[in-house]
Amino acid sequence: MMHMTFYWSKKVTLLFDSWKTDSWTSYTLSLLACLIVSIFYQLLENRRIRLKLLASGKPFPAEIEAPLLRRTFAGSGAKLGVRVAGAVLFGLSSAIGYFLMLSVMSYNGGVFIAIVVGLAVGYLLFRSDGEDSVVVDSSCACA
Repeated sequence: MMHMTFYWSKKVTLLFDSWKTDSWTSYTLSLLACLIVSIFYQLLENRRIRLKLLASGKPFPAEIEAPLLRRTFAGSGAKLGVRVAGAVLFGLSSAIGYFLMLSVMSYNGGVFIAIVVGLAVGYLLFRSDGEDSVVVDSSCACA
């Protein structure tokens, strides 16, 4: 039976029936996986925002400059490629965001804390560098 309130236990089922924890080792590894996926989610969002800024031609911080990235795109094919890459990043980021949301809905306190800490650490590492001036569209409330 699914829990409908927060509980603290090493026994949790995450996302799939086959992902069940029954020992402290499997529970700890699952929490670590949740933490890493949460950090990766913030990295993907950072890359999507940077790609969006690069494609729009708007000014952005100097640290985004890279020798392999050009501010101007030669033709419509390059612009289409950037739009497709942005759409792929958005889709992947949305899928991971929804998986994180469903994991939190397991109502396990440790899973909740691992995901929130992972999102905070990921934000600190990848997204706290002056993106305040950027309006970002997102499909997930945790973005």
